[in-house]
Amino acid sequence: MLTFIVNPTAGNYHALRIQTLLKQELSKRGIDKCRFVRTERPGHATELARAAAMNPDCTGVVAVGGDGTAFEVACGLMDTNVPLGIIPAGTGNDFIKSVNIPKKPLEALDFILSHQARPVDVGSLNDRLFLNVCGTGFDVTVLDYTLAAKKYVRGILPYLIGLVRGIFHYAPVHVRFTVDGLTEERDVLICSVANGRFFGGGISICPDAAPNDGKLDLVVVENKPKWMIPFYLPGLLMGRVLKFRITTHKRCDTVEIVSKGMRLNVDGEILTMDRANFHVEGGKLLLFW
Repeated sequence: MLTFIVNPTAGNYHALRIQTLLKQELSKRGIDKCRFVRTERPGHATELARAAAMNPDCTGVVAVGGDGTAFEVACGLMDTNVPLGIIPAGTGNDFIKSVNIPKKPLEALDFILSHQARPVDVGSLNDRLFLNVCGTGFDVTVLDYTLAAKKYVRGILPYLIGLVRGIFHYAPVHVRFTVDGLTEERDVLICSVANGRFFGGGISICPDAAPNDGKLDLVVVENKPKWMIPFYLPGLLMGRVLKFRITTHKRCDTVEIVSKGMRLNVDGEILTMDRANFHVEGGKLLLFW
């Protein structure tokens, strides 16, 4: 039996319309052994997923929402051998792009029903998990303005608004990062640790990342004067960030990033900390992909 966990506020309540479509499609297919539950607060999806996984008849738990909903459901399914399915209903839906899950909800449903679950990596940050990408720098400034814009518009538009406003309000971040025991220190434009390839509504921050290779990818873009940032944006938007002369890319097992009062983008949520320790939990989650 599949359990669908719906975040009703995802995509400015777009997830509720998708829930109706899913129920209609499942009825057409004669699939009645499934249940729908809705989240009521932050972290509730994790509780619901953990409870669903304890049911002996549970064959999978499907997150209906954005990257945050998928992350919360994944946290509830870690080490349960119950697979995660994702029906994109949020604004960015970045993680699905790394695992080739269709962006159209009914196609994603068909994908879940027709694919076997396979192991996928999960990242660990201090005392919590992440599915996709964490980072500090320009992308956090962009996310600030993107989250504000999401209250009014959907799709890629909030990210474009955030990108433009971020150019004018960005301040460089000084970081010390240690990769597999080797330490460097510099001012950065972007410092991201990636399990997936995309962030910011479809920007390929690490085209070489693979969420099943047992590794994390560190991408560091050196700081440049604010007036130069627009010249790098086309390459960033086109997935060419690893080709910049100012970019350092390392595939690694562990990463530590240290910066006083650092604001970190963690799968679309902004957290503040002075020290971030990362490692990979290889193949700890089952996913329909």
